[in-house]
Amino acid sequence: MTEPTDARVGLYIDFDNIVISRYQQLHGRNAFQRDGIRDFDRTSRDADPEVAARLAAATVDFNAIIDFAASFGTLVVNRAYADWSVPVNASYQRQLMSRAVDLTQLFTTTTRGTKNGADIRLAVDVVEDLFRLPDLTHVIIVAGDSDYIALAQKSKRLGRFVVGIGVAGSTSTSLAAACDEFEDYDSLPGIDKATAAAAAATSTERPKSGRRSSERTETQPDTPPSTARKLTTIPMFSHTEDSQFDDLEPADDIDPQVLATELLVRALQIGHAKGDADEWLNTGTVKNQMRRMDPSFNEKPLGFRSFTDFLSSRSDVAELQEDGPQRLIRLRPEANSRR
Repeated sequence: MTEPTDARVGLYIDFDNIVISRYQQLHGRNAFQRDGIRDFDRTSRDADPEVAARLAAATVDFNAIIDFAASFGTLVVNRAYADWSVPVNASYQRQLMSRAVDLTQLFTTTTRGTKNGADIRLAVDVVEDLFRLPDLTHVIIVAGDSDYIALAQKSKRLGRFVVGIGVAGSTSTSLAAACDEFEDYDSLPGIDKATAAAAAATSTERPKSGRRSSERTETQPDTPPSTARKLTTIPMFSHTEDSQFDDLEPADDIDPQVLATELLVRALQIGHAKGDADEWLNTGTVKNQMRRMDPSFNEKPLGFRSFTDFLSSRSDVAELQEDGPQRLIRLRPEANSRR
């Protein structure tokens, strides 16, 4: 249940912007257009395995974005803008729908796609929501386009706290300056940078067979290890090549205890990211964050009488401390380093 004093957050995702930016961050300038990713269907029998590997290496983890947005308050608006008939966009639908994201359809009317359409539609919706929802306290824009500078400035003038999220190398510095807070996508809590770097490296080390592969190799710039990162390609709610799109439920063989532990770790990582790495966090605050990230979380179906009992059972990843009537918790350093 939403508390009256809770901050109320609007999350607006320029889907094409973040997906294209992530792909080109790993694979080079104009790589998205060069590899024909917009119309690429990796489930097709004729799909180029090299391009499929590069696309997988650039998978965007929207769970991490939504979890971070939920750390500011209750998500009351949650929209993503794209042409969802495009195969690369459709592959994310299961993940987004499972997180209650409103998929706003943008129909392609020109050969340039839906880029400008997304900018305009997103901006119009934000301005409308600012006046229609006077209790909206935070506006989070997931994009790096300088076209959103005026939107960020207007939102701030109307008294909202503006947060931007963008991909390094594809973000306007002026947009970052126009926001109250701007986060690099690579720095979001819960991202496994080591695994991502290895996956990105694998995608660029495939055999150079045929003219197309050699051309792609010659134009591929060196990607610094610090930015070559692949997110989890099979997150809890993601759509995969082995599952049908209309199967909206996660696999039955996923251990709910494991999922609960991962949820706790992500919540603690977000809490520590907002303060000192070794800071003790209030257990009530941590539970509220977990419920914002996954409203279905409840420790009782997992076999625990209280949230404290649940936390005590996770002593390998978190440590508890009693400070008078307060119970405090923090993530163990070794647990944070192995994720």
